[in-house]
Amino acid sequence: MPEAPPNSEPVVAIQWPDGSTTSAPVGSDWLQAAAAAGVVIPTGCLGGSCGACEIDVNGEVLRACIATVHDCGNGVLQVELAVDPYW
Repeated sequence: MPEAPPNSEPVVAIQWPDGSTTSAPVGSDWLQAAAAAGVVIPTGCLGGSCGACEIDVNGEVLRACIATVHDCGNGVLQVELAVDPYW
């Protein structure tokens, strides 16, 4: 019987707004990745409709409550918190 391949879940580096860098598995929840890094992402509805949790990841705006960490090749995912004067 052939051996099962080792767990090769891809992991990406993430640079947070405070300058810290951590890593997270591709496909993991953004809010969980942020919490593990000690970064607070504001939330509202937790369903993706209000926009309170918007983050900018390498120039792409995502709603952290419904988006997952994606593969960026060999680079680092740069995260910035979106600023909304009404929140």
